[in-house]
Amino acid sequence: MNLFKQLPGFVKTPPGLERTILRLLPRVWLFGTLLLAIPSLLARLLLPDSAAAETAARTTLVDIYAISLIVLHWTVVLTVAIGAFIVMVMKGPAYVADAYPLDDADTPARPREP
Repeated sequence: MNLFKQLPGFVKTPPGLERTILRLLPRVWLFGTLLLAIPSLLARLLLPDSAAAETAARTTLVDIYAISLIVLHWTVVLTVAIGAFIVMVMKGPAYVADAYPLDDADTPARPREP
C-alpha cells in the first residue's frame, strides 16, 4: 500500500530564491545579533566606571534597547525562515488525496432549520 501516491503528470517546480534565503539565514541571525549587541558592549566599555546612578541608568537603557532590538531581529529572522520553508514545501511534489463517498453527492441535503 502506497501511503503517498504522487499526482501523475505533475512537474516539480525547481528550487528558487527560498533555498538561498534559507542558506543565508543562519549567518544573518548570527551577525545581526552580534551587530545589535555592540552598542551594549560599547556602553560598558566607554562610559565612565563610576558608581554614579546616571551612568548605571544609561547603561541599563542601552541594554534594554539592545535586548529589544535583538528580540525583534530574531522574530523577523524566524518569520522569514517560516515563509521560505512554506514556499519550499509548497513547491514539492503533489499528492493524490484519498477519495471518499459523499452521502448526498447527487442532491445536496437541505440545511437544518433552527
